[in-house]
Amino acid sequence: MEEDAEQVSPGWFSSWIPSWCPTSMAHLKAVEGRILSGIRSRMESRYVRLKCGEKIWTVSLSPEVEGAVPSGQGSPGSRTPLVLVHGFGGGLGLWVQNMESLCRQRPVHAFDLLGFGRSSRPLFPSDPEEVEGQFVHSIEEWREELGLSKMVLLGHSLGGYLAASYTIQHPDRVKHLILVDPWGFPERPADLSESWKPPMWVKAAAAVLGRFNFLAVLRAAGPWGPSLVQRFRPDLKQKYSDYFEDDTILEYVYHCNAQTPSGEAAFKVLSESFGWAKRPMLGRIHLIPKDVPITLIYGSRSWIEPSSGEQVKSLRPHSYVQTLAIEGASHHVYADRPEEFNAAVLQACDSLPASPAGPRSAASSNHPSPSLTRASPRPSE
Repeated sequence: MEEDAEQVSPGWFSSWIPSWCPTSMAHLKAVEGRILSGIRSRMESRYVRLKCGEKIWTVSLSPEVEGAVPSGQGSPGSRTPLVLVHGFGGGLGLWVQNMESLCRQRPVHAFDLLGFGRSSRPLFPSDPEEVEGQFVHSIEEWREELGLSKMVLLGHSLGGYLAASYTIQHPDRVKHLILVDPWGFPERPADLSESWKPPMWVKAAAAVLGRFNFLAVLRAAGPWGPSLVQRFRPDLKQKYSDYFEDDTILEYVYHCNAQTPSGEAAFKVLSESFGWAKRPMLGRIHLIPKDVPITLIYGSRSWIEPSSGEQVKSLRPHSYVQTLAIEGASHHVYADRPEEFNAAVLQACDSLPASPAGPRSAASSNHPSPSLTRASPRPSE
């Protein structure tokens, strides 16, 4: 296994973190190892080196058995790989309840976005378009290095925003775009009081931190940082309680975000008042060719703006667009209801029309199959 990715160029902040915060890349590596130790499928973990010298931490899972699959779709190992892109403040370890189930039908790749997790943490530019372009370019170089000709691209939250941006620029590489509670789609409304109802910790971050990076308080707290995660995000521990009885997931989240805040700073450049993007994706979603299918999966209790899925449908009237809501799930849909989420993703991958741009009516392409009993169409609000 290669050495851990280096952090941002030396500076007072980078040198200050190890002495004040009880964290390091070695800590992150160790806790991630505990998280992934229960996976029994064939797994390979490695750094994928980009041409610029940066590295993307990657985990790949392969189907164990060449079992029966739908007619004409080939063996699991030969099917289009599924690529998982995490959201803000996360890392590939958060997919632990999903990766093994999803890889039974096709190869699965998960990676830490540039600036997050165990990937390199470079300096990002201060222009949102350039930041977005740097993320997209890193994903494309990652794909090239892995030799993937096409992929089913799934992104959660910020990962959904970047997955959509990638598909706009490289549509020929995406067989199906799956957006899970995607961040950054609608424009920021003039009056937030009625339309924006995020959790209290999100409102506090947006109101108190102001000009600072969103998780700066975590690092400023130094040795008290881990207890802050335990105090403000006990819900994360509950989401993974079937896997871990201790604070493993909370430790992982802490060590992911107590490092030099490279990706965090990039997200601040992209965002406006935390909940909104400076370059909203709904204004560009029509640039994705109509023959690229899109599935949107939401949590019925999420704070993400719920009408974006319906707006994507209206902006792509002659394309395959499917919108699902998983009952009882919040923003972290994949962790709140992992079985339902995994079933929804597998069905989305297997239920593509033979020709998405062909003579399929908009009405039929915009409704999910009724066979998914625990996920239902999200109502318009």
